[in-house]
Amino acid sequence: MSLSTTSSPSWPRRLLGVVTEVRPGEVVPALTLFTTIFLVLCAYYFIKPVREGWLSISVIAGLSKIEVKAYSSFAQSLLLFAVIPFYARLTTRWFRRDLISRVGLFFTVNLLLFWLLHPGFLFQLVPYLGLVFYLWTGIFAVTLVAQFWSFAADLYDEERGKRLFPLIALGASSGAVVGSWLGEIMVKDLAIETFHLLLVACVPLLLALMLARWVDRHGVSKNHSGTDTGAHAAAPDTAGAYGLIMRTRYLRLTALMVFAMFWVMTNGENILFALVQRALETEGLDAAATKAGTTAFYSNLYFWVNLTGLLLQAFVVSRLQRWGGFGALMLTPPLVSLVGYGAMASESALAVVTAAKTAENGTNYSVNNTARQVLWLPTTREMIYKAKAAIDTLCVRLGDGLAALTVLIGTRVLNIEAVSFILFNMLLIGAWLTLAILVVREHKRLLDHPLPEISK
Repeated sequence: MSLSTTSSPSWPRRLLGVVTEVRPGEVVPALTLFTTIFLVLCAYYFIKPVREGWLSISVIAGLSKIEVKAYSSFAQSLLLFAVIPFYARLTTRWFRRDLISRVGLFFTVNLLLFWLLHPGFLFQLVPYLGLVFYLWTGIFAVTLVAQFWSFAADLYDEERGKRLFPLIALGASSGAVVGSWLGEIMVKDLAIETFHLLLVACVPLLLALMLARWVDRHGVSKNHSGTDTGAHAAAPDTAGAYGLIMRTRYLRLTALMVFAMFWVMTNGENILFALVQRALETEGLDAAATKAGTTAFYSNLYFWVNLTGLLLQAFVVSRLQRWGGFGALMLTPPLVSLVGYGAMASESALAVVTAAKTAENGTNYSVNNTARQVLWLPTTREMIYKAKAAIDTLCVRLGDGLAALTVLIGTRVLNIEAVSFILFNMLLIGAWLTLAILVVREHKRLLDHPLPEISK
C-alpha cells in the first residue's frame, strides 16, 4: 500500500505544523525525505572544511591563493560541461532508484580513494591532489543535491510540493548545521585528523542512499497511482538537456538567473577567502598553521551560516510563501544580497564581510534553496531529471567560472581593490533581481497553462 493513503497520528502533524501544513498520510514520506537530505548535507559538511584546508596548502607557482581558488572553480564548469550530457543519458537508461544508488555509490568510493591518498598517510604529498579534490567536491555537492531535489520534484505535485518542500528543505538546513558542528567537535575536541572526516562522511551518505531507495518504493507518486515509477527510466529519451533548455523560455530564464546568482555568490566567497588568507599571513603563520587556521575559520563560519539558514527554514520560509507566494521566495535573496554588499562597500573589513556573507548564505541556503526547488514543480519529468541537473550543476559552475574571470581581470589586468569587486557584485545583483522577476512571471504562466507530460 502506498504511504500516501495511510493515516498518520495527529501529534506528528501538529508538531510539523510549526514548519508547514502536513496532511494525513504525508508524514512518513516527508520525514524520510527530510532525513535523506539531512544525511547528504551532513556528509557534505564533513567534507567541505577538508576542501578549504587542503586547497590552502596547494601551491602553484605564480598564482595567489585567491587565483588558485577561483581558477579551480572555473575548471569545475569545464568538467561539468562534459559530464552533463553523460548524466542525461544515464537518466534515460537506468531506473530511477538505480540512478540514485549508483551515482551515490560512485561518489562514496571516490571519498575512500581520497582518504587513502591524503597527505601524510600512504604518501607524503600527491602533487595537485588538493586541487583535484576541490574540483571533485564541487561536482559532488551540486550533483547529489540536484539529484535529490529532482527525485523529490518527481514525487510531488505542485500543491503538495509547495506545502512540503519547506519541511524537506529544513532537513538540508539541519544537516548542514549538524554536519559543520560535528565536524568541528571531531577535529577540535576529539582531536581527529581533519582528513579522516572523509571516511566519516561515507556513513551518512550510505544511509541516505538506503532511505532514498525505500521512499522510492513505498512513498508518494506525482500521478497518485500505485505504479512503481522507480522501476522505469528516470526520464524519457526525447531530447538532450541543453536542447530542452534552449527551446523552453522558462528554462532559459531559470538558467540565466542561476548563472547570475552564483556569479554573485562566488565573487563574494573569493573576496572572503582573500581577506581570510591576508589576515592569516599578517600573523606570519607557516603552511600547517595556515591550513589549520583556514579550516577553523570556515568551520565556524559554516556553523553560523547554517544556523541562520536553519532558523529561517524552520520559522520563515513557509510563512513567507504562504503570505507572499512564490514571488516572495524568489525575490528575497537578491534583495538581502543587495543590502549586504551595500554594507561591504561602506566597510570592507573582514568582520563586516563575514557578517554580510553569513546573512547572504543563510538566506540562500533556506529561502533561495526552497524557491529553486518549488520552481520545478510545474515542469515535466524530462525537464526535472535532465534540464534541472544541467542548470543546478553547469550553470552553477559557469557562474563560478565567470567569478574566476572576474578575479583574473581584477587582479592581473586592472589591479583593483576589494571594494571594486564588491561594487561590481552589486551590478550583478541587479541582473539577478531582474531575471528573478521574469522567472516569477513565467512560473505563473505555467501554472495557468500546464506543460504536457511526454512520458511517465
